[in-house]
Amino acid sequence: MIKKILVANRGEIACRVFKTAKKMNIQTVAVYSDADENALHVKMADEAVYIGASAASESYLSIDKIITACKETGANAVHPGYGFLSERAEFCERLAAENIIFVGPPVKAIEAMGDKITSKKIAQDANVSTVPGHMGLIDDAQHAVAISNKIGYPVMIKASAGGGGKGMRIAWNDEEALEGFARSKSEAASSFGDDRIFIEKFIVEPRHIEIQVLADQHGNCVYLGERECSIQRRNQKVIEEAPSPFLDEKTRAAMGEQSCALAQAVGYTSAGTVEFIVDKERNFYFLEMNTRLQVEHPVTELITGIDLVEQMIRVATGEKLNFKQNSIKLNGWAMESRLYAEDPYRNFLPSIGRLTRYRPPAESVAKECIVRNDTGVFEGGEISMFYDPMIAKLCTWSTDRTKAICAMETALDRFEIEGIGHNLPFLSAVMGHTRFKSGNITTAFIDEEYPNGFEGVIPNDEILTVLSATALIITRMKMQRISERDSTFDNPVPQKDNLVTRIGRKNTNVTISDKKNGYEISLGNKSFLASIKYELGGTLAELSIDGILHAIKVAPVIGGYRLRLRGVEQVVRVMNSRIAELSDLMPDKLPADTSKFLLCPMPGLMVSILVSEGDSLAVDEIIMEFE
Repeated sequence: MIKKILVANRGEIACRVFKTAKKMNIQTVAVYSDADENALHVKMADEAVYIGASAASESYLSIDKIITACKETGANAVHPGYGFLSERAEFCERLAAENIIFVGPPVKAIEAMGDKITSKKIAQDANVSTVPGHMGLIDDAQHAVAISNKIGYPVMIKASAGGGGKGMRIAWNDEEALEGFARSKSEAASSFGDDRIFIEKFIVEPRHIEIQVLADQHGNCVYLGERECSIQRRNQKVIEEAPSPFLDEKTRAAMGEQSCALAQAVGYTSAGTVEFIVDKERNFYFLEMNTRLQVEHPVTELITGIDLVEQMIRVATGEKLNFKQNSIKLNGWAMESRLYAEDPYRNFLPSIGRLTRYRPPAESVAKECIVRNDTGVFEGGEISMFYDPMIAKLCTWSTDRTKAICAMETALDRFEIEGIGHNLPFLSAVMGHTRFKSGNITTAFIDEEYPNGFEGVIPNDEILTVLSATALIITRMKMQRISERDSTFDNPVPQKDNLVTRIGRKNTNVTISDKKNGYEISLGNKSFLASIKYELGGTLAELSIDGILHAIKVAPVIGGYRLRLRGVEQVVRVMNSRIAELSDLMPDKLPADTSKFLLCPMPGLMVSILVSEGDSLAVDEIIMEFE
């Protein structure tokens, strides 16, 4: 029986586990480093134990410190979350030696599935479809070329102990195989302390689809449908959904049955994920098994109604699964957007700092729509450089894919973040992309649709109309407020006003007049009725045009507002015709010249300085190193 559970992790996943533990009346223990002293997961737990310096190697990766924290608090179980120690067999063994329950799979399953070469051999023996490739280790670069020619280009060169996209290279010819082998081997050694490399066929037009499995200690194993994880950047998932828009029932069943066969072949218990590459003909090939809870598990919970963390805890205490495969039904559609502290306009470089404003959309459960936000931060908290830059996982559910996407677009519009760079505009851009909405996606989606990086969303006429109307109405509300409160105001606001909206250097003549339930607006050649829900000085406006509701982020600028909607950020100014005429004569303000400054592109820890005072520097010369 688990009476007190320690989560050997931080951030949103620690908070997520605490929610279920509290629901099950289990006491909770958090661990924290210097950087996380005031973190949300620390505040949520019943108890918290300090475990060391900010660097993960001195805190969250210290097995000794985690075990000591268990002993100090009397925690008789540990949930590892994901990352950190979650797939370390040694951690599982050490906990067992101390009679502490590990809320996860057994040691042998972790060891077997933690090595890509071993796991692929086991998969083949269990009759799981695998990618054609060379299962032995690669001796050197020339051996890599020979194997690549035997398999047939293109090939994927991968680190055996890899993960998170590290130690992976695609080669289309001998030259790229030579270079890819060297780079993969070096990266694998530095990232995992294991430079073993293997090679397999690279699947063209692939989709990344994974199966969620759940197994108990009594030989029962079920699969809970699949997740589509093809929207990736640098092999890191960005948007996930469940189910996949690509699979049919026959393929889903085949993938699920093979996933359960693999789990049972290694004596797996707890929640786990079997990842596959699926080609355009729906042929699927085993990639790896993740012996832990996945980041994207909420979308599976939303379509099945099964709390995976609760099931992990029950399985860890020896309970049988209380449902069979034929009782599991997939209901509706779920989306997950990973919100990161990174700047999409600067090649997604990490961003750190204080969250001066953090207002996620309200979580809600309704008959046809659910909004869920798994997070580990709060307004006023800091995003540090020491850990993964994820801020939150925003999830939506509805009765079908189109409605789930629509719910996500609205939820993203309502998400308010200030103080740091973030990828909200990019998430909105992907969610609104016609190709994404069609379901015609592969793992190359981002590279193909944004080959030069993310440069913002070009607003269409509909969005410009919404933003212009928002700025116009708020300006009118402000003028009416001034007129009502200031008796010295000599020019009362007319019933109908002729104004100009200015976006960039483009002026549009507009009129606005008060109506009983809103405003009548004429903007260019368009006329419509609009109403707004907005408090002057607020940061979020809800504008309705002809019954269609829009959520717009509002920030004041001189003469107007900076507005955000569907990934578009646009400054809209409102003025009279004379000021608009004079504005055309004003020069554009140029950005500051920073060419004489040495600016570090991203935060990090400086580990060495390679030059000395008085040295002459060449163009592109490296002067210092960061990690």
